[in-house]
Amino acid sequence: MTASDPRSAISRLVTRLADHLSPRAIVTDPDLIAPSLTDWRRRFHGAATLLLAPATVAEVQAIVHAARAEGVPLVPQGGNSSMVGGATPPADGRAAILSLRRLNRLRHLDAEGGLAIAEAGVILSDLHDAALGVRRRFPLSLGAKGVATVGGLVSTNAGGTQVLRFGTMRALVAGVEAVLPDGSLHDGLAALKKDNRGYDLDQLLIGAEGTLGVVTAATLRLVPAVAARCVAWVGLASPDAAMKLLRRFQHATPALESFELLPAESLGAVLAHIPGTRAPLAGGHPWHVLLEVTGDTPDADPAALVERVLATALEDGLAADATLAASEAQAEAFWRIRDSISDAERATGPAAQHDISVPVAAMPRFMVEAAAACDARFPGTRASGFGHLGDGNVHFHVRAAPGTDPAHWYADQVPVVSAFVHDLVVAAGGSISAEHGIGQMKRHELERLGPPARLTALRAIKRAFDPDQLFNPGKLVTLAPDAPTQ
Repeated sequence: MTASDPRSAISRLVTRLADHLSPRAIVTDPDLIAPSLTDWRRRFHGAATLLLAPATVAEVQAIVHAARAEGVPLVPQGGNSSMVGGATPPADGRAAILSLRRLNRLRHLDAEGGLAIAEAGVILSDLHDAALGVRRRFPLSLGAKGVATVGGLVSTNAGGTQVLRFGTMRALVAGVEAVLPDGSLHDGLAALKKDNRGYDLDQLLIGAEGTLGVVTAATLRLVPAVAARCVAWVGLASPDAAMKLLRRFQHATPALESFELLPAESLGAVLAHIPGTRAPLAGGHPWHVLLEVTGDTPDADPAALVERVLATALEDGLAADATLAASEAQAEAFWRIRDSISDAERATGPAAQHDISVPVAAMPRFMVEAAAACDARFPGTRASGFGHLGDGNVHFHVRAAPGTDPAHWYADQVPVVSAFVHDLVVAAGGSISAEHGIGQMKRHELERLGPPARLTALRAIKRAFDPDQLFNPGKLVTLAPDAPTQ
């Protein structure tokens, strides 16, 4: 394929695949392809005249072999819920979209062994439901659980709200099956406890964002279903107070699963823009904590423990007010507030949004000082952060001044704002990507700020696996550091 003639290569690819795939797997209708051309945040817009939707691993292999022969890049896509443009095709139309949504079988569910083998297209909420059917659960959840797929979760090393206890996808994936750029199949689903055969290919593929291989299935770890849980909402004065409260809970129990910190601005945005939500506490508080403690046995009583810790915190003045969810419906209502923050803040107007991490102990100070630094550096804007306090993950947003033209903001101001924020993150010893990945949105910032040894290693790995850069081009890392994003 030549860069000037992508349509010819796409046409030859369709002809080559016609004898290997059903008509349903070859989509050329622009109206059917259109929803896959824009990312979830509507920041990136690509072009593609072909979407391939295999239903088996063998069909994925056939596609990869044919695409390699014709020199057509492939952009793997699951639920298309990437926050960094990681599944959006290039704007030049040279790539085909490889949708994994039809690979949606739950191949195996082992309740006693605590393992599930799920194909890449299995939706996270469906996996949750299946596990609960055998009194187990997959302990990773996030706001996009109704559209996010297993393949995307693996490829981005997704985090979510339960990392505090169970870790990211790296800790929850026991094995990976993937088609590599040469069309060969890596079968690592066996979930071996010990395997010392050299480099861990599973771990290379986890978090690789589809640049090294197409994840087709994963063996996932399950844990016992929750027998009882207590969800509480706490109002307090500062992130520092929240950190002290977190330490108290961590000393009191190993069953603290979530500890979410959000400022009054984030709660206000949800109440203003998400119908049916209401403030959990009376009165105003500068900061809020949503926490959850669970029990895995019938005799567990997490509510008693939460009440005890919070009573002491209220007596000490560490917390200003608190309430425990009185029912499952109320617990879900509390979590709906947290899960709706991104949608609510998107409705408030344009913003520069950052998924970053800093050392856990540094997170309270960073949230306050970084916000003040941004407000001073960019007059008229408003900065604030919310996130997973126990793992140092801050979703740090800088909202544009009222009346700002969105096109001007994103084209001219966001790059400057984001560079400033990322410099603060690096100075604090943190990472410019905590759980959303690099995608295309952060690739140039990774090249600017990434440690040289890390960048050299990333490019060497990419060159070894995919020297022609046919897998998810323009994402995470390229072999030419100054190559354009699209």
